[in-house]
Amino acid sequence: MAGPALVVFDCDGVLVDSEPLSMRVLLQTIEAKGVTLDLATAYARFLGRSLASICRDLGETDGITLDEADLEDLRRRLYATFRAELRPTSGIHEAIAGLDRPFCVASSSQPERIELSLRTTGLWTYFEGRAFSATMVARGKPAPDLFEHAARAMGHGPEHCVVVEDSPAGLLAAEAAGMRTVAYVGASHAKSPTHRSALERLAPDIVLDDMRRLPEILKRL
Repeated sequence: MAGPALVVFDCDGVLVDSEPLSMRVLLQTIEAKGVTLDLATAYARFLGRSLASICRDLGETDGITLDEADLEDLRRRLYATFRAELRPTSGIHEAIAGLDRPFCVASSSQPERIELSLRTTGLWTYFEGRAFSATMVARGKPAPDLFEHAARAMGHGPEHCVVVEDSPAGLLAAEAAGMRTVAYVGASHAKSPTHRSALERLAPDIVLDDMRRLPEILKRL
């Protein structure tokens, strides 16, 4: 088998096309606290980061505190939105079916959100028992902790792993872990030249816009 031994997928924006939905609900929550952020700024600050990290950022930068009631309301509205509107990323079922090597998911989201996202989109059967959350480690992305944890749990060293990511925070985390990287730019939020340029500046091994090509591309890494 040519190429890396383990594929580590991010979830939001890679397996499921969730980022526009998530950002819509987050911006509504922030606006209710009296602060309005434009979409480009929100993506630049929050994409790929855990909710705990986003809350710290809001407190430090905007003086906003989201208490547990705020977070519970955010999750309730987000999960309802996912159940009604969430779709898999284009071509992901075909890509997974074509893989000839082990894979897992490592996401900044909480475990119940990962499971809900993957069940809603028909992907959970691929990842049950192989889903890793930032809640399992001390530091979320862009720190390498989550990817290192996933690789250990799956029985592979970082040098034998490739990470499929859609965010700068995720690519930085993978690089810090010593893993190869595929920057996925095919989800609906990632198609702007600005977003693509931000990922390309981090020098991923591959920039991928069609998930169906992933199995073939991995053999060249």
